[in-house]
Amino acid sequence: MMAASLLRRDKKSTAAHLKADLNRTDNSAGVQQLQELLDCVFNPEKPASDTEALDWCKCLIAGGEGFDEFCKTVRSYDNATLCGLVWTANFVAYRCRTCGISPCMSLCAECFNNGDHTGHDFNMFRSQAGGACDCGDSNVMRETGFCRRHRLRTGENVPSVPRDLLLMSEMVLPRFIICIIQYLRGGYTEPDTSTDRDLQKVLQQLEAQISFLEDLTKMGGAMRTVLTKILTNQETFKDLSMGQEGNLYAKKNYEKYLSALKNSGLVSLEEKAQVESSGGAEAGEGVSAGPLGLLGAAAPVSPDEPNKEDDQDGEQSVGQRKRVKLSSTTKDPSIMDSLKHNCFLEELLFWTIKYEFPQKMVTFLLNMLPDQDYKITFTKTFVQHYAFIMKTLMKSHESDTMSNRIVHISVQLFSNEELARHVTEKCQLLDIMVTVLLYMMESCLIKSELQDEENNRHVVVNCGEALLKNNTYWPLVSDFINILSHQSVAKKFLEDHSLLMLWMSFVSFFQGMNLNKRELSEHVEFESQTYYAAFAAELEACAQPMWGLLTHCKVKETQEYTKTVVRYCLETLQIWFDAIGFVDEPAPNQVTFHLPLHRYYAMFLSKAVKCQGLDLDSLLPDQEMLMKIMVHPLQIQASLSEIHSNMWVRNGLQIKGQAMTYVQSHFCNSMIDPDIFLLQVCASRLDPDYFISSVFERFKVVDLLTMASVHQNAVLDGEQERPMLEGALTFLVILCSLRIHLGMADDEILRAEMVSQLCMNDRTHSSLLDLIPENPNPKSGIVPGSCSFEEMLSAVADFKAPVFEPGGSMQQGMYTPKAEVWEKEFDPIMVVLRTVYRRDVQSAMDRYSAFLKQSGMHTTGNPWPPYKERTPLHPCYKGLDRLLHCKTLHIVIFTLLYKIWLDHSNMSEHVLCMVLYLIELGLDNQVLDDKADEEPCIEEHCHDSWFPGSNLLSNLHHVINYVRVRVPETAPEVKREREPPPSTSAEVSSFGQNVREAQVFSLVAERRRKFQEIINRSSSEASLAVRPKSSSTRWVPPGTPPQLVTEILEIRESMLSLLIKLHQKLSAKQNSLSASWLEDAEVDRHAHGDGITAIERILTKAATRSRQSKRSIQEICGKVSPPVAPKKNSPNDRKTMDKEERRLRARERQQKLLAEFASRQKSFMETAMDVESPDGEAAMDLGASEVIESEVLYDCVICGQSGPSTEDRPTGLVVLLQASSVLGHRCRSDEAKSLPTSDEEHIYPGDTCGAAHDVRLALMQRFFKDSSCLQSVSIGWDGGVYVQTCGHTLHIDCHKSYMESLRNDQVLQGFSVDKGEFTCPLCRQFANSVLPCRPGRSTESVSWHMPNNKKTSVLVKEVADLQEQLGLFPTESNLSKEMELVIKDIKNTTQRKYMDYGKNPGSPDNDFLFMYSVARTNLELELVHRGGNLCSGGASAAAKRSCLNQLFHVLAMHMRLYSIDSAYNPWTRLTQTTLSREECLDDDRPEVPMLFRDCPSLLIIFVLTMPQPLRKEHFICLVRMLYNLQYTQGLAALSAKFSPEERQAWSTSGALKKNTFNADKSYEALLGHIITELSKQKTVYDVNSEEPYMLSSSVWSPQSIEYSLQQFCLPYLRLSCLLLHHLYGDDLSGCPEEDEFSSLAICLGLVAPAPQPSNPMYSATCLDWMVNAFDLMSQWCSEVTGLSDTPAEQSMTLLVQDPHWASPHLLSLPDNYNIIFQYYHRKACAACKKVPKDPALCLVCGAFVCLKGLCCKQQGICECVLHSQHCGAATGIFLLINASVIIIIRGHRFCLWGSVYLDTHGEEDRDLRRGKPLFLCEERYKVLEQQWVLHTFDHINKRWGPHYNGL
Repeated sequence: MMAASLLRRDKKSTAAHLKADLNRTDNSAGVQQLQELLDCVFNPEKPASDTEALDWCKCLIAGGEGFDEFCKTVRSYDNATLCGLVWTANFVAYRCRTCGISPCMSLCAECFNNGDHTGHDFNMFRSQAGGACDCGDSNVMRETGFCRRHRLRTGENVPSVPRDLLLMSEMVLPRFIICIIQYLRGGYTEPDTSTDRDLQKVLQQLEAQISFLEDLTKMGGAMRTVLTKILTNQETFKDLSMGQEGNLYAKKNYEKYLSALKNSGLVSLEEKAQVESSGGAEAGEGVSAGPLGLLGAAAPVSPDEPNKEDDQDGEQSVGQRKRVKLSSTTKDPSIMDSLKHNCFLEELLFWTIKYEFPQKMVTFLLNMLPDQDYKITFTKTFVQHYAFIMKTLMKSHESDTMSNRIVHISVQLFSNEELARHVTEKCQLLDIMVTVLLYMMESCLIKSELQDEENNRHVVVNCGEALLKNNTYWPLVSDFINILSHQSVAKKFLEDHSLLMLWMSFVSFFQGMNLNKRELSEHVEFESQTYYAAFAAELEACAQPMWGLLTHCKVKETQEYTKTVVRYCLETLQIWFDAIGFVDEPAPNQVTFHLPLHRYYAMFLSKAVKCQGLDLDSLLPDQEMLMKIMVHPLQIQASLSEIHSNMWVRNGLQIKGQAMTYVQSHFCNSMIDPDIFLLQVCASRLDPDYFISSVFERFKVVDLLTMASVHQNAVLDGEQERPMLEGALTFLVILCSLRIHLGMADDEILRAEMVSQLCMNDRTHSSLLDLIPENPNPKSGIVPGSCSFEEMLSAVADFKAPVFEPGGSMQQGMYTPKAEVWEKEFDPIMVVLRTVYRRDVQSAMDRYSAFLKQSGMHTTGNPWPPYKERTPLHPCYKGLDRLLHCKTLHIVIFTLLYKIWLDHSNMSEHVLCMVLYLIELGLDNQVLDDKADEEPCIEEHCHDSWFPGSNLLSNLHHVINYVRVRVPETAPEVKREREPPPSTSAEVSSFGQNVREAQVFSLVAERRRKFQEIINRSSSEASLAVRPKSSSTRWVPPGTPPQLVTEILEIRESMLSLLIKLHQKLSAKQNSLSASWLEDAEVDRHAHGDGITAIERILTKAATRSRQSKRSIQEICGKVSPPVAPKKNSPNDRKTMDKEERRLRARERQQKLLAEFASRQKSFMETAMDVESPDGEAAMDLGASEVIESEVLYDCVICGQSGPSTEDRPTGLVVLLQASSVLGHRCRSDEAKSLPTSDEEHIYPGDTCGAAHDVRLALMQRFFKDSSCLQSVSIGWDGGVYVQTCGHTLHIDCHKSYMESLRNDQVLQGFSVDKGEFTCPLCRQFANSVLPCRPGRSTESVSWHMPNNKKTSVLVKEVADLQEQLGLFPTESNLSKEMELVIKDIKNTTQRKYMDYGKNPGSPDNDFLFMYSVARTNLELELVHRGGNLCSGGASAAAKRSCLNQLFHVLAMHMRLYSIDSAYNPWTRLTQTTLSREECLDDDRPEVPMLFRDCPSLLIIFVLTMPQPLRKEHFICLVRMLYNLQYTQGLAALSAKFSPEERQAWSTSGALKKNTFNADKSYEALLGHIITELSKQKTVYDVNSEEPYMLSSSVWSPQSIEYSLQQFCLPYLRLSCLLLHHLYGDDLSGCPEEDEFSSLAICLGLVAPAPQPSNPMYSATCLDWMVNAFDLMSQWCSEVTGLSDTPAEQSMTLLVQDPHWASPHLLSLPDNYNIIFQYYHRKACAACKKVPKDPALCLVCGAFVCLKGLCCKQQGICECVLHSQHCGAATGIFLLINASVIIIIRGHRFCLWGSVYLDTHGEEDRDLRRGKPLFLCEERYKVLEQQWVLHTFDHINKRWGPHYNGL
């Protein structure tokens, strides 16, 4: 009852009252009251979405005060020393490798920015799985990296928590938590039971409650301590978990929980029961269906029957699978059993797993981690649930998200070594992990088909399974790798033999997976892509843990570990060989790239010798085992060669993909490197003759190695022989010369890797980091004692700073090898080993030869790969050199030299190169123990008839006289006996030489015999006799081959003599080596060069090392016998020879053609780019006498015809019309505005040119007649139309057909033909219209230039008459139609709002204003492009793109439609004083006074409305009259800046000057007059009487007045001059900046050119008054002073205009990108108030917009596109905050421009993937600004695409 009354009362007072009760000493009554209340409040039967309970909870916890105040109070007791901030995916965090102890360390932005990490190796990253901040945790990072807040141990000075503060929390929260748990129990349904299983719904209802828990954790240490107590208290759990007795709901709820627990074991109960009941092996079939198929009958892990299964191991009852016994190894049965819970934390985690890790729960559990007690308990709980987690993961549909959330938790727990060690010892973490891994992989095993398909007992993972394809295993593996990185844990693992054995059986699941079978007949139908999964699995599940273990086996003390691992590797390998039924020959046409067991063995061997000083022999098995071990890695090397020889084409592209992945930088050090090392070990320990013959047999080229000219190869096609032979020889060279694991130090390895990558191509820093294998040199963190990546890089490479080509392609900063690296360190063998694409080898060689040519070391012909001396071998591997000194290899070398000398087929330069390399390696690596021969048994055998011993040096000069060969009957040798055979080979390459008796020597037979011998020696079982090679494996071509016949060839050569003959052949000179040659040879010049140099180098080495060789060489050279030229008996031979020559000649011809073409193209480009103005300026220098009417001729770039432009068939210029607001963005100051990077900074848009002109026009329209206003200013500052051309012309009808063809062309273009866009057919520049050229003579026809002596007054009258002439409407013709179309195009280019400024839209006045403003825009832009002035003179780059002349004619033709009403013609007001001013009656508003009008606009209006063509003298007259007005405006504006006293003074002094001579050209008189006139009615100057206009106290001196008047008039003069230049072709002469005014005045004819320009020019001298100056000025002033209804303030504003604008700039950006990023990436958008997913910044005005944001879409247009229309008239430049790149929007297209922020290595970091600090690259930013100002985005950037308004 009491609870009910409490519930009705006010929550706050109840809470306060209860708290008081509980604080008494006897509080039993209070406790009971509270319990009853809680029973009512927390009733799990109420729906979870009812928040009443939550409100009660908050009030009770706060104990009567407000919840927010309570939070504050609790926070003040926070004693946490860790940050522990938890974040979810996509959060931006930092990682500092310098400060991190664990590689997983991460910091939140706040802690990072508050710590000091200058100069550290850090990066910013976007979290993938989520994480937590480690600041303050000294287990994970060094204390020096802590931020200011967590460096101080805050714990010490926090007061202790008063008891009563958290009392209520301790009572209330347990009930709250069990309530949540009950909801979770109730809501859960098993996946298979119900169809409408919606866990998300349950979670949504609980959202508020879980968020409340999360808020509690954020209150700090005090509250976390309370929560930890509650969550880990076992008593409370027991009391509450069952629910109260008698409550039916709670009981059912608890039963649900128990049934959920039942199935939580790794093996489900039914399976267990089944196995137990049937017992023994018979249960096999039943089990194999279950998930634990592989654990076989040993599944119930009952410790009491450990080895029940031993005896049945041999049987294959379980689906013929090899079983792995877990029973004997797993120490703790609990791994497999169901879970039991003892506290809330455990059950909460259990439900978190069941609900597949909801984000809020994960965050809550992680937020608690800063509490140490909690951390330990939680880690134990997590480990206890580990198997269950993975089981749930395997079943989950959302395994990706779930994986991320699991790792989010586990990485926080396992990165800490203390914790990891603790749970390894207490909770058997390692056992659990390995067991679970095994369990996981067992779900997807299949029978291996490697080797013996029928009887293979080995099982491998099936790479097609989802588990592998989707990488579901990675959370597990990543945790495993994480804990193995801790030394203490790794040692436990290595000491536990049973665990190691389990691990090896796990690794063997991957041994031989993804087997490839070569398709021989059909192309494979379906190319499986499973190989990705296979490579990823081997790398992550096998190689990564291996590298982890290897890091702990680096010192002598760890020898035992290595020995153990090696022992288990060998055992497992033996088991594997038995399982796949391997004897001695690999099965043909099969290859697997996955041999993790071999690689484990190899890597541990390498470490043992390199770091632990172990003796190699003690770790090696017997010879027989070595022979087996070498087979599969060798098979891979041969298959690589086969794949590159196109023998596997029918398997599709994926097989090439595998070959490439195998050597790719992330895999090579875990795959090809260990394989080659293992083969090197085998080679150093096995019989060299056996090894060499194995290699040639594996590579299938044995048949090729015959002296005969013809042979049959049973296994290879003709075109595959050469690449396979090259492959075999290259492999031998790599095998003998690679030293990565044979004694190179880590630094040397790093250096070699770096050099090989740089030699292939110049590299950016990041790609180099990526291309160099991680082990043995981890790039993160500095490994003590090793040279760092950076130091090494600066030692071998030079940095090429990023360059900017004018074409706009932006290079990044690159590293290129230093000269001495090319000279001394370039190692082609390493390059071959590391190239993924074969073309990279060629690229390296090309770069090498370019270097040699440049440095003059080798200039003729193509150089050969240089020979590089090798570092000495580690003593353990000395046996490897015996390969180079074995007879088999010498026979092969001899045969190949002979065949090359005689041009047998399938020999190549590459073969010779490799053969010479092998000889040279042999000479440089002598075998020390030169006993007669190790194995006397060889003596009886045949090949001593070839060479007496095995030392290469002595065999070099051994002469071989006769060789017996087996050849087909048809071979040339048979018919002509004893002739040197002219071509190549034989079925079994049988050789023998006999002066005594010729013997047949077969590589294959020899190898078999060796194998047999070794096997018999090692085991007496002769039963293992070698199977004879069945003929089924050989492919016999149809048609029986001809019989083989034995022939004897006379040879009489030694290797030396063959070398010398080859030298003669290569140098194409007989006796190329004279007898005394050796004495003159200099050794050093042989380092670089071609084959000739290589042979000389070898001969020199041989001569210096053996006297016998020296004698032989001199003897052979002395004979000077011409080489016995192979008789060209087979036409086939001639063909091949001619073919080579023909090929060479063709190549030379091609080079010549290309060079010619390039030079043509170059000259074309030069002419094309210099097109000044398309009508050529040829007539310029004609004398005045010859007045000729020459027509301009145009070339059409489509039809190629040349001719004039006519009315009927007009020619046009290819133009691009675009709207532009560049002019409108100009400001007064030259400084660019800065981008705001804090809330205090802002950008004010009001001071731009566009805004100022809008204000001015609006002001005029308030007081004056609209039509007059629209002729007094120009628009087009914002959204004006800019016209530019590439200078090419075409017939307009040709253009139309060209557009048609483009329209029908289905190829995806970057432009829209429907919008009229196209690319110029000649230079491919982007364009969208054609501007018709006016027919008739060119501008320069001289009559218009005739110097005239007419008086000004006459000219003024003529101008007036011309203006009176009515516009003659042009006759309707093609030309006029086209001109109208262009006008339409121009209007369509910009938006309506930029055209309608009048009061009544669509009126002619509006159109008129728009048209003349187009001319103004283009003139102004050209001025901007010329740098804002005309000092540079001449034609600038802009002039080449300008088509003002044609544009003016088109506009003029259009403007003739409007004639100016003579009553209002401003000309009269410029040149006459009207006596009385009649008020216009029709309009109540006055005209705009002349002093308010814009002179350049008036000039353009006059020029466009007068009949064309306009004579130059009339143009000059216009300029003069308007100059008077401009000057007067300048005086008026100036006078307004004076103080009243100054005005008074000037007015008086001016009055005195009035009567002097030339007073109308004296500024003082005129200034005085203006002041007097404007002061007549006090109003104009009244405005500024309160505050002085110019605050500066500087007095106006005559100089400063003159200067400011010149500045005022300059913009007008510049425009007039440009106009003169374009209309009449006058040259612009350059001048220094200070003389610009005078030079322009002279150019415009305002003053006569002074003979000596010594005295400074006065602006007043340019005046030229038609009537009395003072009268005219009085008239103009009276127009202003007579304005009755215009307030003085506005008059003043309109009077004081400043025509001067600085050039346009983009915003200036901060140097460090982080400043922008930190401020903007969390900033909310002004429109939608949300933080945008993709924020962007406009670099023109600084607006912050949402890219692609649907939130800010209007009428289907996204915000960036909208902004680009509003701010740049459809051109937008945006910086994408999260990607650091800039995108350009131009109309309906967009492109990625690149980045202006580069890292310290001059690289972009698109999408901030690397997260390195970025800095502004000024040059790039200038390029961007330039492209914006010059409007060249369309031409320079190539990759445009449509944006469909979606940006």
